[in-house]
Amino acid sequence: MDNFLYQRPGSLDEALALMAQPGVAAIAGGSNLLDLMKGGIARPCKLIDVSRLPWDAIEPLPDGGLRLGAGVRNSDAADDAQVRQRYPLLARALLAGATQQLRNMATVGGNLLQRTRCLYFYDDGFRRCNKREPGSGCDALQGFNRQHAILGASEHCIATHPSDMAVALAALDARVLLKSQRGERALPLSAFHRLPGDTPERDTEIEPDELVVAVELPPSKAAGHSHYLKLRDRASYAFALVSVAVALELDGDGRVERAGLALGGVAHKPWRAAAAEHALVGRLPDDAAAASDAADALLAGARGCGHNDFKIELARRAVRRALARAARGSAL
Repeated sequence: MDNFLYQRPGSLDEALALMAQPGVAAIAGGSNLLDLMKGGIARPCKLIDVSRLPWDAIEPLPDGGLRLGAGVRNSDAADDAQVRQRYPLLARALLAGATQQLRNMATVGGNLLQRTRCLYFYDDGFRRCNKREPGSGCDALQGFNRQHAILGASEHCIATHPSDMAVALAALDARVLLKSQRGERALPLSAFHRLPGDTPERDTEIEPDELVVAVELPPSKAAGHSHYLKLRDRASYAFALVSVAVALELDGDGRVERAGLALGGVAHKPWRAAAAEHALVGRLPDDAAAASDAADALLAGARGCGHNDFKIELARRAVRRALARAARGSAL
């Protein structure tokens, strides 16, 4: 690990001033950044410790939504009564991620900003990784790519985003609030993470001087008909091969009025498709044909790279299964 300076600001304004300096990185729980630094992938010259800033509150919004401060620990968010009652999909996703010890350290903001867990990215013994060294190539394309993307990939990168929380937030139409000395802006969660294209080194739309300050959830009527399904190689502490977040809002006749549907473990970002959600609207939540239509639309254009070909059918079945469980309704 390279030498670096460490500074703990006493206020958000002080933190934003420090973030405007070149070569700095913000750290809260550090559950991902420290690994990147130890591996020589991240080399900040100064760490800005934002873990003590007053942004760890979970607060109701005037419109009936909910605001989660960027410093809220994943375990606290999963256990919060407002989250569990109104957004059980998010609580399920958080509980499916990592271990209790890591959830006690990891924060909402840090979870969104974690980088891919591609083994070719983390291991510098593999020389070709466009995410680590732009222009060098991608060893995963012809290597062991069982965990890699089947949607939205490019010839430059087939890595996947590892967050469970982000998949649930995408299905719930959350937005991310960013702040710098230049001002504040909001991005839909679905627009916050990037597809690799020809710049896979950029995971998100955040600028170097910005901090994630909060995530806001809009009002939702999907608490009784939502589900998070995570399929993985072992029952705990494993990243998703495929995950599915479903949030169904029903009308007075019991038909789907609005559907939020997102896939994880299959792309560089939580994967949504408007056509898949539209395929469910106006139909009964337990309509098997509607679920198949939604799965087909969500996976349109999916393509494997060899070892991960199985993910396409796995994802199709997972979507149908998650929709069936959301239709039945389930307590957290």
